Amino acid sequence: MDKENKICPSTSSYTKRLQKLTSSMHEAEGIELNFKVYQTKDLNAFACPDGSVRVFSALMDILSDDELLGVLGHEIGHVALRHSKRAWKWALLRSAASDAIGAVSETWANLSESAIGAICSTALSAKHSRYHETEADDFGYDFLKENGRNPWAMGKAFIKIKKLTEQENNSRIQKWLQAFSSHPDFDARISRMRERAEADGYDCQ
Repeated sequence: MDKENKICPSTSSYTKRLQKLTSSMHEAEGIELNFKVYQTKDLNAFACPDGSVRVFSALMDILSDDELLGVLGHEIGHVALRHSKRAWKWALLRSAASDAIGAVSETWANLSESAIGAICSTALSAKHSRYHETEADDFGYDFLKENGRNPWAMGKAFIKIKKLTEQENNSRIQKWLQAFSSHPDFDARISRMRERAEADGYDCQ
């Protein structure tokens, strides 16, 4: 991590917003969930196999509450469907974060910045298959419905991300693109979410 863009735990309004949105989210398929926001200019969110869900503050800046919930639902889907465990297993073999992650559920609050950076690097390299990404999209869509939100927010989040990917010479976007390199095509994902939402009678404006 460069010195000008350190990843560190946030105790700001970002944390309060995340806590408000996730106050009723305690477990996913028997896995206890915990949430934290990192103060950084990078755009991303990720989930660990132990149920730790992390979102970067810059991503929160561009998403509405419903859109953010959709992204969180997507990440929770990776946990609930056990995608994260498989992806992290291989990423850890190539990561300097393996020691720190061994007890991640108990030590997040006490990790050094270097350990946090190593864990985040591992998360970005823990790629999921396109099939798993589609499954996680569906989980996020259903997650929004179950929480009384318009699930089209998933599509709206993808639209915002797609617009960012069309910009050039932006390091935040390049890191986002790297993290999403194995994801299905954005246009296909947007169309799929729109089709589902329209079929379910939701407003897709």
